[in-house]
Amino acid sequence: MQVGALAGIAGTVVNHTTCAGRVNGSEGHSLFRPDDLARSLDTISQWPGYRPTPLVSLPGLAQALNVDKIYYKDEGHRFGLGSFKALGGAYAVERLVTGRPESATEITVASATDGNHGLSVAWGARRLGCRCVIYIHSQVSAGREQALRDYGADVIRIDGNYDASVRLCAAAAKQNGWFVVSDTTFDENYREVAQTVMSGYTVMMYEIIDQLATDIPTHVFVQGGVGSIGATVCECFRLAWGSQAPIVVVVEPELAPCLYRSAYANARTNVEIRDETVMAGLSCGEVSIVAWDVLSKYADHFLTVPDSVVPATMRLLARAPYGDTPVVAGESAVAGLAALIATRAQDSLAKSLQLNDSSRVLVIGTEGATDPDLYQSLTGLSADNVAI
Repeated sequence: MQVGALAGIAGTVVNHTTCAGRVNGSEGHSLFRPDDLARSLDTISQWPGYRPTPLVSLPGLAQALNVDKIYYKDEGHRFGLGSFKALGGAYAVERLVTGRPESATEITVASATDGNHGLSVAWGARRLGCRCVIYIHSQVSAGREQALRDYGADVIRIDGNYDASVRLCAAAAKQNGWFVVSDTTFDENYREVAQTVMSGYTVMMYEIIDQLATDIPTHVFVQGGVGSIGATVCECFRLAWGSQAPIVVVVEPELAPCLYRSAYANARTNVEIRDETVMAGLSCGEVSIVAWDVLSKYADHFLTVPDSVVPATMRLLARAPYGDTPVVAGESAVAGLAALIATRAQDSLAKSLQLNDSSRVLVIGTEGATDPDLYQSLTGLSADNVAI
């Protein structure tokens, strides 16, 4: 493996575990019904401004890492909101509003967020004309708070962390008659809503399937969070590709390892967030019940990476030192790529993941510069000046 621009990432210590509950077989977990998938694709593809986001090939980086191919799904272009979350929250709001007898103006939707999911909910609420209340925690940036307000949301900032904001939002919604649009489930009351949000995410999966055509990846590296996007990856790719589905590697920050800890314990395990990770969208301590049902059976590996790799990986994509297309990637988008780079530099870990010179790797780039000021502070670059 060439080192050079990869040096600060390749030397990173990566924690690794697998889940004893992992099952063999290529069948899907039946999280999504066929009519759910058809409905979400039909609905979202008709929204104004819809177009598939780019699947960027990175042949120079692939050569530097001594793998066959790297594909990066760049969600920084999604509906002007800058992340894959635009697909889920807004879709769930639409399904909620169209399924209720009252008019949209009589409905209030509420959610807790680190930023991107709440922005999707607020955007969907504004499109449909309903009120939106968003709970954010103490470490959500001022830029992300202002973006929520710009989309018409009433924003309530709390003193605690993300998990506390989820529970406070749920309690307030129950008291006020609001409808929670959550991308996680800490109890069974929100299972259906979370599944609807995840149904929106499947549109990204089927774009990828169409863009790859017959070039099925051997591996996919995907960010963790509460687990919703990883579970969607497992489900969709197994339904599409069966026994040829790629090895799924779920990556989290060291400071928010709830999925890693759950895999290690072979049971859904929550963790207390003591120090906030710079990967704001992944700062989650409580595992989604719906997501864990899938990940515990079909995700292959769980890794954690330190915050120290984030700026270097963001700059690597932006500066493209190996001649690839420059990519603007937000701080929560690069954990998967950082883990790939670090893993490839460690022979025993690469062997465990079956990574070698014939591997075709898909990385899910979950967001662009959703907070431009933070992007510049981490990279020293202006997102507007990175050629796309």
